Amino acid sequence: MRIDLTGRRALVTGGGSGIGAAIARTLGGCGADVAVHYASSADGAEAVVKELVADGRRAVSVPADLTDARQGTQVVERAVQELGGLDVVVNNAGHLVGRAEVADMTDEHWAEVMDVNVTSTFAITRAAIPHLRRSESGSVVLMASLAAENGGGKGSVAYAAAKAAVIGFGRGLAKELAPDGVTVNAVAPGFIGQTAFHDTFTPVDARPGMVAGIPLGREGTPGDVAGVVAFLASPLSSYVTGHVVDINGGQLFR
Repeated sequence: MRIDLTGRRALVTGGGSGIGAAIARTLGGCGADVAVHYASSADGAEAVVKELVADGRRAVSVPADLTDARQGTQVVERAVQELGGLDVVVNNAGHLVGRAEVADMTDEHWAEVMDVNVTSTFAITRAAIPHLRRSESGSVVLMASLAAENGGGKGSVAYAAAKAAVIGFGRGLAKELAPDGVTVNAVAPGFIGQTAFHDTFTPVDARPGMVAGIPLGREGTPGDVAGVVAFLASPLSSYVTGHVVDINGGQLFR
């Protein structure tokens, strides 16, 4: 059975590169119209939009700093204006920012990690709720992480805490929106290669050891995450809500 998102209107945050770009392309490939948000990856977002338009989709790129809740509202308003409504919100935007142990962590670092991962998710979702409620089958997909469950690597306590907060936010929101027929789920990727995240924060010489600890014996790809997101954005998952889907090759079982 093919995932069919024809007629669905989706917003993907952080869609200009890596996992977000793969999600936007996959949703469009399944028939959805897509608004692609970006913070700094303008060229990447425009490339994704051009591909989607060439395939017959409606698509638009939308810049914003989502740590500012007002800009989050503006992103949703622009997506609704361009697409004629909103059925799917994928809160992919997030970042480790940098590694810092708690004893040495500044207030500014903690706040920045929380803002880019948690505040951005809150702002976009809050603004989208009225539109999702008007959808026949609204869907919210949040981006968690394996770090939320195992504490992450050295110096990533703030990131692990932020992604755990995203999971808690999603489970609570799933209860709030269930009466409206809106589902809320999260994905929790493990080691996903081909991303700026690991290019920046995972040394090349550390990768073989990481892969050795993954039962499936390989890095994940952005497409591995995008396929799960497409399922959660589709009617095929209409009876799944409040769930976290682990995408880690068997690295951690819950």
